[in-house]
Amino acid sequence: MQIPDPNGAHEVLSQSDVERLLQQVQEQENTTLVLGSGGRKDRIKHDSIQPYDFRQPAFLAAGELRRLRLRHEDFIRSLAARLSIYLRLEFSVQMSKLQTITYQKFTESIANPTHLTLFKAEPLRGVCLLDIPPRLGLAIVDRLLGGSAQSHNANRELTEIETALLDQAVQILLNEWCNHWQSFQDLRPTLLGHENNGRFLQTAPHDTVMLCLTMEARVGDCIEQMQLAFPHYTLEPLVKHLATLGADKETTGTGAAAMPIRWNADMNEVMVNLTAEWNGVEMTARELASLKTGDVVLLDPRFAQDLQLSLASVPKFTGRLGTRGAKWAVELTEALND
Repeated sequence: MQIPDPNGAHEVLSQSDVERLLQQVQEQENTTLVLGSGGRKDRIKHDSIQPYDFRQPAFLAAGELRRLRLRHEDFIRSLAARLSIYLRLEFSVQMSKLQTITYQKFTESIANPTHLTLFKAEPLRGVCLLDIPPRLGLAIVDRLLGGSAQSHNANRELTEIETALLDQAVQILLNEWCNHWQSFQDLRPTLLGHENNGRFLQTAPHDTVMLCLTMEARVGDCIEQMQLAFPHYTLEPLVKHLATLGADKETTGTGAAAMPIRWNADMNEVMVNLTAEWNGVEMTARELASLKTGDVVLLDPRFAQDLQLSLASVPKFTGRLGTRGAKWAVELTEALND
């Protein structure tokens, strides 16, 4: 390649010079000139530039959103257990998505009619929202009235009596959410009212950023999506606590001191199957098949000193067989490692 010289002469470029020029052109095409602070100009690769939508800002960093997701996954597992115990029927809850969205887009996405519960998590500021489809709400009400949680195809508003019954389950849901923040702050849910149409909501400005938790709920033959929505200024104190906890973990390498294990008093009355068993009796299939009422099976007394106790079919302890008063009893001798 020849490049004209201003004096009329021609400069011949070598192959390495040509490749270097082509590389410079390619680098310019793959980078963007960015104006920084103090008027400094830098070239940055296109891949390192992230788009930002000013119409839908995100108030959470990636790490903060991840910590919130983990905490809400724990909340959902506890919620499923609490509602299952309360309804005496399996109530399955799974996280569908956790995202930030503007208040206007959230209200536009709500079905009509629906059952919206307005509540506050005292002492946090801001009004939060719980969206329960009427079909799911009626299934819960049917169970509370002694039914089998049969779903209804009727797409209608809930009556005052149905709303009052559903509020009992709603209170359990909100209490469980607040209980998951007790290590940071003592929160108390307060019901403010109900709505059946998102267009009439005026609890926050249209451009307010909301954290929206969408959950798939299954009870009986009903499967529906519930939504919990919190304004960003409601969650700001909790997000700061999570950030502090995350910094402590990075510094100390563990968060055990910041998050002590606490027993949930609501589990005190939950019934758990306890079984005591031991091995040592071996019989052939023929001998087992020939057993009849009145037959005696000899047991080696040595094995009575090595019983295994299981809680809900999970081995937890070893013990010795004995009596207390007129009843059989087992003395615990050792706890088994999980």
